[in-house]
Amino acid sequence: MDLSCTPEEEEFRARLRQWLTKVLPTLPAAPPPDDWPGRRAYDLGWQRMLYDAGYADVHWDASPTTRLIFLEETERAGAPYVGAGFVGLLHAGPTIAAEGTPAQRERWLPPILRGEEVWCQGFSEPGAGSDLAALRTRARRDGDHYVVTGSKIWTSHAEVADWCELLVRTDPDAPRHRGITWLALPMDAEGVTVRPLRTLAGSAEFAEVFLDEVRVPAAHRVGAENDGWRVTMVTLSFERGTAFVGEVVACRRVLGGLAREARRNGTWDDPALRRRLGRLDAEFRALWRLTQWNVSEAEAGGGVPGVGGSVFKLRYSHARQDLYDTAADVLGPGCLDLDRPWVLDRLSALSYTIAAGTSQIQRNIVAERILGLPRGR
Repeated sequence: MDLSCTPEEEEFRARLRQWLTKVLPTLPAAPPPDDWPGRRAYDLGWQRMLYDAGYADVHWDASPTTRLIFLEETERAGAPYVGAGFVGLLHAGPTIAAEGTPAQRERWLPPILRGEEVWCQGFSEPGAGSDLAALRTRARRDGDHYVVTGSKIWTSHAEVADWCELLVRTDPDAPRHRGITWLALPMDAEGVTVRPLRTLAGSAEFAEVFLDEVRVPAAHRVGAENDGWRVTMVTLSFERGTAFVGEVVACRRVLGGLAREARRNGTWDDPALRRRLGRLDAEFRALWRLTQWNVSEAEAGGGVPGVGGSVFKLRYSHARQDLYDTAADVLGPGCLDLDRPWVLDRLSALSYTIAAGTSQIQRNIVAERILGLPRGR
């Protein structure tokens, strides 16, 4: 498989690099991590700059390879991350682009691209955990609306979101994978209550969301009623396939910083540490090649990542944890100082084998959908 870029793609890379070099020095200082209203304004301001420069649509109107180049170059340049725009740009937006009606695409995609609206993800529930199909939030049809009652947890960016990609059960008697529907929920609707959750790292980018007889227009349904599981698989394929691309580049940059710090503080003299750093370098190089392969597969399949994203997500989650465990060894007692580089990242890395589908779920997907092993009973 040819993983090289075309001349047109290399021209896009060069043009993007030139633009980043020009605009990044002009950006204001980023707000503190726990100032989510400030971060929303900062992140949406950056998205507006991308829109004005013609780079905002790479997440769904460009080829997967162009999207990969964009994520690679912005991360290497130290550009702002999508932040509060994560769900809209990397989950809900691509799903609506792939599955939405023309009217839905016209309504929701331009505001995401222009940095005007933020989305959150309402998938997980307290009683469902990793078994997403066990969700119990109910939606009953009432004329031109669905009336939704239930609760969601670990709802990313809910406290600053305008919309929520929401999974609900519309047919409680159907087999559990067939009675689910994907809705776009306006977060200012009557009956929506948001309660922020504080993480181990001290931030509050997640929240509980309680839904009490919330009326959602039926026109906000993406896909057919009770076909939400299939639409959700499209969402998760983006989440596991390309949403972590920039983070692979970031991890490779962290790895270089760890090697420099190890040489400075003397831990480089430990051959076991050098072997770990070397193994991690090989691991992230392989993950980058796997990303390129997944992108090539997506281009051949119409732009939607395939199940290979689960292989990537499974391996990347553990590699990231290994990286920051190694950082703790390099820092020594300094790994307990929250003001030191990499310490908060180590705390957040603990969640990666749970977020976006646990490692156990990813192993099941790989076993059943790639290796063809029989489904467990």
